[in-house]
Amino acid sequence: MMPMNETPISEGDARPRRGGRPAEGQPVIDRAFALLGAFDENHRAQTLADLAQRSGIPRSSALRLARSLVGVGALERLEDGRFTVGLRLLEIASLAPRGHGLRSVAMPYMEDLFHVTRQHVLLAVLDQGEALLIERLSALDASPVRYRVGGRLPLTSTGVGLVLLAFSPPTVQEHAIGAYQPGNGDDDIRTPADLRRVLAEVRRGDYAFGHQSRPWPLSTVAAPVRDDSGVVAALSVVAPSSGFTDVGYGPAVRAAARAISRQVSAEGHRGLRLEGAGGRS
Repeated sequence: MMPMNETPISEGDARPRRGGRPAEGQPVIDRAFALLGAFDENHRAQTLADLAQRSGIPRSSALRLARSLVGVGALERLEDGRFTVGLRLLEIASLAPRGHGLRSVAMPYMEDLFHVTRQHVLLAVLDQGEALLIERLSALDASPVRYRVGGRLPLTSTGVGLVLLAFSPPTVQEHAIGAYQPGNGDDDIRTPADLRRVLAEVRRGDYAFGHQSRPWPLSTVAAPVRDDSGVVAALSVVAPSSGFTDVGYGPAVRAAARAISRQVSAEGHRGLRLEGAGGRS
């Protein structure tokens, strides 16, 4: 069993730190992405001063970049002068095979799984040492969670994360095991050795099953989604622990994951799996 810590954490140096000052002579594209990276769930609309401070870019340069990004639709400016992420980014992001492409294949099966369970149904991919949530279906009366589409989840304390980690290359697994620290949930994974054992169990059983007791009791079953070359995503159901059993939810999740896998392979989708992003160790 494993915890389901909902607070996204970074895996070592897998991603650039938000707010880090760009190196001298940093290319414009890097500075532009640093500026865009200043936005997050808690900072959706920002002043120029906020953008400069959070991105580490001098205010004058931040203003020039922000104006350029507004010009191409990557940023939008509100009446009060604050900046927000622009719809042009959504338009471009919708073309990502591992995002919208995989989501479009998986959605009919996720909807079936949702109607059967009436709980949270999650679809995530491995990205830069974390699980990136690309779709979530949730009943109005489902237990509250802090998962959001586009949000990042830790690999070592979520169902989808453990599935993705278990089928990652050995180097990715060893990094996660070496850096492991216990989470905040009902945690049977207390040491790196525990994590190694759980990952082996996930590979052997081809699914992850676990629960957390804090901040409220939740349980999950997660299973891998594959194409012809390996694991490309993980599918899970998250529900209240009361009455939650592997027997009750496991077969439905695994059947849906297999159906998505067959569809992905049958349609010959390309670009769903990045080098180093999946695969059996």
